[in-house]
Amino acid sequence: MKKIRGYLLDLDGTVYRGEKLIPGAKEAIEVLRGRGRRILFVSNKPLYSRRDYAQKLSRLGVPATEQDVINSSFVLARYLAKEAPEARVFAIGEPPLLEELKAAGLKLSENLEEIEYVIAAFDRTFDYRKLTIAFQALRRGAHFYATNPDRTCPVEDGEIPDAAGVIAALEATTGRKVEKVFGKPSRYMVEVALEVLGLRAEACAMVGDRLETDIRMAKEHGLTAILVLTGVTGPEDLRRSSLQPDHLLQSIAELPELDLELGGGG
Repeated sequence: MKKIRGYLLDLDGTVYRGEKLIPGAKEAIEVLRGRGRRILFVSNKPLYSRRDYAQKLSRLGVPATEQDVINSSFVLARYLAKEAPEARVFAIGEPPLLEELKAAGLKLSENLEEIEYVIAAFDRTFDYRKLTIAFQALRRGAHFYATNPDRTCPVEDGEIPDAAGVIAALEATTGRKVEKVFGKPSRYMVEVALEVLGLRAEACAMVGDRLETDIRMAKEHGLTAILVLTGVTGPEDLRRSSLQPDHLLQSIAELPELDLELGGGG
């Protein structure tokens, strides 16, 4: 049996929900780190920087640095900086995404004559002005990328609309389909995660609460798939789905026990 040496841990709905840790998450991560397991926190949400995520985790009692976190905006910016250095980009997104793009050397623009890429992301300030600029740029032939495909984002009292709504609005109005999506379950996210961990896919497990992102990514790219029931997926959703995890846990609190089996001991 392959031995698991690294864990990709989803954040919202897996490690915490809103401003509250999932009960047992702190202790579980401490145990895994104590056994020498490599931990990488992975989020599709582009609303915060990697530093913001690390600071939040540390504040909640799970010590983390910026290097312990990747998210969809980081993966997208990193890819685009290699594909088209200094490209002109119009992004429907919030300040942390815009700052990530600028830090990668990309140029933000609202000039329709120079926009080369349109980026769709989770944006709580999405309005008709942004829609119109993106629409016109796409009609003029700009590339169409997106940070993540999530329909909703879990919060303490339920869910709120996510990036899929922005993508759908652009696809519906332009007749274009998004060309690349960089968050889970994409190969782009997996490639960066494995590079950061320094491990091969077969030595890693993805732990998350979403079948269509976390579990699909693991299944399609050779990672062990572990579903927790503390987020958006419930038992009934699992029964109805053809996509099944390798392991099912009530919460991340049960992960150290499973790790003894997957990692071949402490």
